[in-house]
Amino acid sequence: MDRSILLAAVCASTLVAAPAASAKTLVFCSEGSPENFYPGVNTTGTSFDASEPVYNRIVEFERGGTQVRPGLAEKWAISEDGTGYIFYLRKGVKWHSSKSFKPTRDFNADDVMFSIERQWKEDNPYFKVTSTNHSYFGDMAMPKLLKSVEKVDDYTIKVTLNQPEAPFLADLAMPFASIQSKEYADAMLKAGTPEKIDQDPIGTGPFYLVQYQKDAVIRYKAFPEFWGGKAKIDDLVYSITPDASVRWAKLQKGECDVMP
Repeated sequence: MDRSILLAAVCASTLVAAPAASAKTLVFCSEGSPENFYPGVNTTGTSFDASEPVYNRIVEFERGGTQVRPGLAEKWAISEDGTGYIFYLRKGVKWHSSKSFKPTRDFNADDVMFSIERQWKEDNPYFKVTSTNHSYFGDMAMPKLLKSVEKVDDYTIKVTLNQPEAPFLADLAMPFASIQSKEYADAMLKAGTPEKIDQDPIGTGPFYLVQYQKDAVIRYKAFPEFWGGKAKIDDLVYSITPDASVRWAKLQKGECDVMP
């Protein structure tokens, strides 16, 4: 099974009404440990898997498919020549919190600007944090494609391209375009620990990170204030199991519910 579809199924299953008797914990037998929790520089499937429950993009792929649907942007408009995009952002979207950071505001346009510019602008203080290899941003030719990204107001973003690009919206639904908190980034930069935003992630997604033990387990909890509605399970667990035969044995014994 394609891993992107698999993870969509894992996360989507938490958003679909489940029978009353169903378990409140879903265990995914993962193939390995993530490089970090920042999809902008990730290159492995296991790393994308680990970040998927935490973040959203301004647009998302429909469940199990490639059709683009609204995400953190409720709607958008495209200019007649195909080079201008205006995104109208969702209001009232809450950020996760952690022991080291408590957000003081909701998601807004500043977060979109930050998430694009840390991959695009070499003078951004986060451009070199964790890695300078923004591989998917580069592979999608974003540095050459983007002419400007402007904050119109707190909930409107205007993107201008150098030329029309038919798959541009679909590109923005990919993991590398996940939205991070600028407020969190600013706080960690001030504290002298900028790398923390990629190790202890804060997102707007259906689950927040509770624990990560390398080569062992990743634990997430359902985010009660998730803009899409609280997940139907309480706990999501990634049991890190590199050996395929061991994963299969765990599945057979009911020790995990899903495996790649």
